[in-house]
Amino acid sequence: MFFEPRSGRLAAWGNALLAGLVSPDDAVAAVVAEDAVHRVAGLPGESGQVGLTLALGRLRALGVRGLRVALPAPGHPLGLSGPPEFNARALEAEEAVVCHGTALGLVPDVYEAGPVEGLSTEVVWHCLEVRQAPPADVPSLGEAERELAQALREATETLARLDVAGSGPVAEAAVDAYRARAERGRELLAPGYPPRAVRVLELAQRVALLIDMAEEHGPGAAVSASAMDARSRALRPVERTARRAQVAAYNAYVEESERGVR
Repeated sequence: MFFEPRSGRLAAWGNALLAGLVSPDDAVAAVVAEDAVHRVAGLPGESGQVGLTLALGRLRALGVRGLRVALPAPGHPLGLSGPPEFNARALEAEEAVVCHGTALGLVPDVYEAGPVEGLSTEVVWHCLEVRQAPPADVPSLGEAERELAQALREATETLARLDVAGSGPVAEAAVDAYRARAERGRELLAPGYPPRAVRVLELAQRVALLIDMAEEHGPGAAVSASAMDARSRALRPVERTARRAQVAAYNAYVEESERGVR
């Protein structure tokens, strides 16, 4: 089932902290969420792992003015700018945070430290050098919103034609119920983000949930190999579009800062 990327939480709340809109304690609590602890390894000036509060303060001192998200997939280096070592680590993790203002990036390693999965998750963010260049394939918020709306319409029509589970009103109701449980007591984005970014991220997450449900519940009446292939081809571009929209939403704070909007 779809989950909120840890890189998204770190970038969003890290940006709010850097802007002075939230306290360090509130920012770290939002980033850690249901995990046990987050640490940062390889931070310049530190010989070992440090806590997230110290790490965010050190990044600010090193000149970091904002945080961007990368959500790469095989063949799609979304949000990355190199070098190859960083890109490879980010691709393996399927996410990363790229600093704006300093040539550093953060890639998470996730560990289950206890006997019960998910109840004692520890995250170590590895700080690595990055290439300061425009991130790959990240659309503007406006582009992301238009592309996502079109992709959603096309995918819904295709899935309904193939009678795929996850494309009808029952699936929509399930998505609404799931999101209500998942978002209870949680802000979709941190303070300081434009309303359009919140709208784009909400739609992107909704689309990602629909894709997950279609894949999880199988092909419905579309039992032939050709129909299953058609389903996969219908979902692939909309999943890519949803990831691009998520990155655009999380990166909106830095993009507005670069344009002098804030």
